[in-house]
Amino acid sequence: MTEPNSLHFENVRVRIAPSPSGFLHIGTARTALFNWLFAKKHNGSFILRFEDTDRERSKKEFEYNIREGLEWLGITWDEEYRQSERPAVYQTYLEKLLSGGWIYRCPHRIEQSNTPHICPFRDQDETEEGIFRFKNNEKKTITFNDMVRGAVSFNPKDLGDFSIAVDFSRPLFIFAGVVDDKEMHISHVIRGEDHLSNTPKQILVGRALGFPEPKWAHIPLILEKNRSKLSKRDGATSILDYREMGYLPNALLNFMALMGWHPLDDTKEIISPKELIAEFSVERIQKGGAVFNIDKLNWMNKQYINNLTDKETAQLFIPHLMNAGLIKPEIKNIQFPAAYGGYTPTETYVAKDGKSVRLDYIIQIAALEKPRIEKLSDITVFGDFFFCKPQYDLELLSWKGVQPLEDIRRKLDITINLLDKLENKNFTKNELEGALIPIAEKEGKGELLWPLRAALSGKKASPGPFEIMEILGKETTIERLKEAKKRLLEHVEKI
Repeated sequence: MTEPNSLHFENVRVRIAPSPSGFLHIGTARTALFNWLFAKKHNGSFILRFEDTDRERSKKEFEYNIREGLEWLGITWDEEYRQSERPAVYQTYLEKLLSGGWIYRCPHRIEQSNTPHICPFRDQDETEEGIFRFKNNEKKTITFNDMVRGAVSFNPKDLGDFSIAVDFSRPLFIFAGVVDDKEMHISHVIRGEDHLSNTPKQILVGRALGFPEPKWAHIPLILEKNRSKLSKRDGATSILDYREMGYLPNALLNFMALMGWHPLDDTKEIISPKELIAEFSVERIQKGGAVFNIDKLNWMNKQYINNLTDKETAQLFIPHLMNAGLIKPEIKNIQFPAAYGGYTPTETYVAKDGKSVRLDYIIQIAALEKPRIEKLSDITVFGDFFFCKPQYDLELLSWKGVQPLEDIRRKLDITINLLDKLENKNFTKNELEGALIPIAEKEGKGELLWPLRAALSGKKASPGPFEIMEILGKETTIERLKEAKKRLLEHVEKI
């Protein structure tokens, strides 16, 4: 679906210009997403530009984090630049401004507040030390059309003489951004509304240098539910934190896109990257702050997980299971007759309980647990008992907390004896139900099945006992039931 009157732009070139002085957080990632969608929609170019002129705070580790985060999200760029590699370019334009009388040296520090700076040195051309300030002689209101906010105006008196460079080799954000946008032929500057106050300053610098003015779009900030600025605690320190927590990249893209933008069909919430590109337009970006709703993200991620195959889910579970120490890789060589290729390496895993685990086993778990999880990492909490012996209080074995210990022991004995008679090939959900349900109806469903399920999983909430037993298999199932019975007897002896 396309918007009937959506604007079309030629030669679109947009950029994301992060400072590598911190990790890629969700606000910058969403700005990158909006720029990327806009470029893709109009067959344009998306540029990654590292604004790393702050020598003390800029670090390679942050640059790697930003790049890796964007790549994980699927936000690809066409060109990449670093401001630290362009000092000669900035010096050329600084010299041009200086010779034209647009800037001067000021011994005062770079402004640390919003108070306009009126410098007594602005007309003393002989001053050769200090920072470079722009000589703001503008008298007329500075007005520009913002694609999100409409007409925006600033009183030039509120700007004062603003700093643009520490010296010839160290340009500041206000100035370097203007030069780079011109040199890189940026057609649209799409950025957060926190940069709105920088725009009139950059317009004045651009006019002084005779640059064409790009189109502006300032998108709303991401807020917490109470409308305050999003904290790192609630918004995660890094986009890669979301990967570690088990969110899918397309789910996070979908979620970010709907924070401050909406499709033509407001009821549509699950939108693929391809659909986002087709539908995106700056005109439908809202002016007000966009609220970060973790519950919405979890719901959305759950929808994306449910659309995966069981095998895909299992493969995505594996890194989380390994990080939690529930499995570790084990490489084995399986020998085949020469006609079939001789030795073939096959990857298996060793579970925390020492048992060998293959992908097929994890696929079974994925099929069972997938409907219950919101994040891939949830498997380490909901399904850990498939890889290690469950830990639980004996009280958990009691149906509704009132079942006598002797009755629990007797029910476990009944179950063990019945299961022991089943052949391994019959250890399936349907066969187990057929064998146990008639007994449960006679002995009491809750009294028989609750201790069974609790002994297998060690959890108050888990899948049904028949599904668990089918995956664990006969040997492990009976082993766990006997362990539960043993613990009960030891407890009785103590009292």
